[in-house]
Amino acid sequence: MAASKLKTPVDMLCHWEKTAPDRVYLRQPRDRVFREYTWSEVGTRVRRMAAALQALGMEPGDRVGILSKNCAEWIMADLAIMASGCISVPLYPNQTAETTRYILEHSETKLVFTGKLDDWQGMEAGIPEGVIRVGMPYPGMRADHSWEELLAGHAPIKGNPKRALDDIATIIYTSGTTGNPKGVEHSFEAVSFAASNAVRETGIGLGDRAISYLPLSHVAERLLIEMASLYCGMKISFAESLDTFIEDLQSVSPTIFFSVPRLWTRFQMGVLEKLPQKKLDFLLRVPVVRDLIASKIRKNLGLDCARITVSGAAAISPALLDWYLKIGIEIQEGYAMTENFAYGTFNLAGSVRRGTVGRPMPGCEIRIDDNGEILFRTKANMIGYYLEPEKTAEVLKDGWLYSGDRGELDSEGYLRITGRVKEIFKTSKGKYVAPSPVEGKLAENTDIEQICVMGTNMPQPVAVIVLSEAARTKPKDEIEKELAKTLESVNQRIEPHERLDCLIVAGEPWAIENGMLTPTLKVKRHVVEKKFQEIAEAAGSDKPVVWASA
Repeated sequence: MAASKLKTPVDMLCHWEKTAPDRVYLRQPRDRVFREYTWSEVGTRVRRMAAALQALGMEPGDRVGILSKNCAEWIMADLAIMASGCISVPLYPNQTAETTRYILEHSETKLVFTGKLDDWQGMEAGIPEGVIRVGMPYPGMRADHSWEELLAGHAPIKGNPKRALDDIATIIYTSGTTGNPKGVEHSFEAVSFAASNAVRETGIGLGDRAISYLPLSHVAERLLIEMASLYCGMKISFAESLDTFIEDLQSVSPTIFFSVPRLWTRFQMGVLEKLPQKKLDFLLRVPVVRDLIASKIRKNLGLDCARITVSGAAAISPALLDWYLKIGIEIQEGYAMTENFAYGTFNLAGSVRRGTVGRPMPGCEIRIDDNGEILFRTKANMIGYYLEPEKTAEVLKDGWLYSGDRGELDSEGYLRITGRVKEIFKTSKGKYVAPSPVEGKLAENTDIEQICVMGTNMPQPVAVIVLSEAARTKPKDEIEKELAKTLESVNQRIEPHERLDCLIVAGEPWAIENGMLTPTLKVKRHVVEKKFQEIAEAAGSDKPVVWASA
């Protein structure tokens, strides 16, 4: 789409206000009852909050933060920030106070919306003195102004608030797998280009509905749910809490559902707790009951109406894809980055190629450089890293975005990810090992939930693993035998220099709270490697499974 024809998210809000004022847009559960907001109601609240921001002294270009779990007010706040002329800075609702403070100070944020938070007491120290706080209508930290009072006290701004396509729309901070988060600056052109083309290419439309539960501070949820809804008019519902998530999902029965590999695994484990794999396999082989069983499982998951089911943010096991396909759910994988506003490649429904992350989206060029690195060129590419020109220059060269990932393109343009450029390590034998493909093979064992293959300067690599919740309840001898079988099977399918000496079973799950995962649930490899280095160096091939105490 030509830049001159692009409409901003604020333009699209105005469009739906005029053409579908009484159609429900956002559905927010409170005390098990959904409060529904029409496009007209959302528009009025956005306009009132935009006026309130201006009255509080926010000027065009000022940064305004959003610190909350997903809710209707999150999207309204984001749109109000845009309509007021400011720049939104979304923050993960589960990150540490230290990271929150770093982002707010680095971005020079002047005001922050605070909302639904599980540990608001722990995060409050992350908000610097002098930053104005606006509290959304949920219990939580101290606020200087309340959401409802600001809405009541300000008349809506009039007309169609215009933002130039080259204005900065948002600064999205990366999850910080290797150091401090970097602030990715995106223009309205990038956001509008990505959203309008994604909606057109995937066929998401007015009749679709989605449930928003993955952090809106993550670029994928921001594009696939929030921005997509503005460009197609679909309805968004939210989950009330983690405890009510399955109930909310069943109630909404979304047609569009986006998740990440770890959660797809959790959903599978929930099914297998009630219906063991052997029994499920038997029932799915019986023609008379096969479709009935698959349909019942999909309904219990809340995915009986889902026509687009997506997995992103990390690689998903082929075995897990096979499992879902057997119950009638074809998971579509895509691949992109914060730096290109999640607009890269995608496996479209009806043309999914297993083992790949799909083909480039319209207007997105991809090439593989001499080192095997994946490069993107698209109007969705970032302006740069905020206040970090040297880091920007490392990844933006001659219009191409250097992804840091290695990949291969097949003859029909499908992309396969082969690993991270910087994750590849060299053993003491001088051989290079890419951990990602080996981890994918280990993940075929559903008892394994988290994996990190390591081996820098070691004779052979090892894998540190975390058992699934269900596996942790099984007898230790039984688990050890199964893990030994998995190790043997995987080693038979990889090159000699990649073969694992052993599996090290971590004593506790990796989480954001213990510093092992980023807010997007990616493993912090350098942290895991440091923690298990001594055990890994002492381990050997004589004992296939080693149990770590912590």
